[in-house]
Amino acid sequence: MCDEFIQFVRALYEEPSAPIPLHVPVMGTPEKEAVAAAIDSTFVSSVGAFVTEFERDVAEFSGAKYAVATVNGTAALHIALLVAGVQPGDLVITQSLSFIATCNAIHYCGADPLFIDVDEHTLGLSPSALRSWLERHAECRMEGTFERATGRRIRACVPMHTLGHPTDIKAITTICDEWSLTLVEDAAESLGSYVGNAHTGTFGRMGVFSFNGNKVITTGGGGMIVTDDEQLAVRAKHLSTTAKKPHPWAFEHDEVGYNYRLPNLNAAFGVAQMSRLPGLLASKREVASRYAQWCEANGWTFVSEPQGARSNYWLNAVRMSDRETRDAFLAATNAAGVMTRPLWTPMHRLPIYASGLRDPLPVTEALAGTLVNIPSSALANGRS
Repeated sequence: MCDEFIQFVRALYEEPSAPIPLHVPVMGTPEKEAVAAAIDSTFVSSVGAFVTEFERDVAEFSGAKYAVATVNGTAALHIALLVAGVQPGDLVITQSLSFIATCNAIHYCGADPLFIDVDEHTLGLSPSALRSWLERHAECRMEGTFERATGRRIRACVPMHTLGHPTDIKAITTICDEWSLTLVEDAAESLGSYVGNAHTGTFGRMGVFSFNGNKVITTGGGGMIVTDDEQLAVRAKHLSTTAKKPHPWAFEHDEVGYNYRLPNLNAAFGVAQMSRLPGLLASKREVASRYAQWCEANGWTFVSEPQGARSNYWLNAVRMSDRETRDAFLAATNAAGVMTRPLWTPMHRLPIYASGLRDPLPVTEALAGTLVNIPSSALANGRS
């Protein structure tokens, strides 16, 4: 069936012979004009009107009260975890089925990830596995939640909305509230995804988005923290701007900060991209619908949005019967110039995170061995 799939993808993208990438950005005249305007303003670095406008646009789109722009999604998550109070020696609950940036941001804080299994239907952190682990291994004290065996503080929980599909964030929010865990959503891949009428990233104390070149919209490189808490937003902005105290001319810094603010040039690009977002989301849903129809007709398993959620379908995926079939599919499609790729190597299998605490991860292992991402760019008619 590989040949039939390859033919379908080439027909979908109206490209009979050239290589078809996994996901390409959509950009053109609006982006060029916006970047030129930033250049003309002479504000091209981390101060400028486009930064403020981009923050306002993302906050308004997501329904958050505040947004703080950063140089990339990893920096956004790092700052969010610091603002959440994550300290050296802490544990942060997350999923092993994730891009490495999630764990790296935890590590930057001097903390360690604690891996809980994912849900087969959402691909994100499993509420039942989370509750089960906490009941078996954690205890609440006056000063917070602790892992019984080591006595280490469990400070936060970072679920990821994998491939843009919302995890069961309402159930996770309830559990985090019950166990006094700060919820920080890794919504890097899910701009344009909803649970009910609420956007991903707005359920926790903070959420973070990414605007890397392979996302639904891009700023080349960029990230964003969103929150409804003004104090958290102010502190996030302060930490991301080298912790510099406001002053007309003096350079005064009151703590160790980070040079993480998004440059005005990138923000200008992002402002133009935001105007494209509704059309891109509609086009990507059309792509997903066509894949779903083809898979159903041919007996393949397509990864659809979870019940009660609306996905941005950032990267579409199909599930194979086993690793051998998956590997054969990867080899055949890429040899034919149709780019496909497996999910990430689970974090607990990487030497740098292999020694960390974890629950059994059977669903993580099964998904990592059978899921394949397939071409997911917007269609030509959705790129205007």
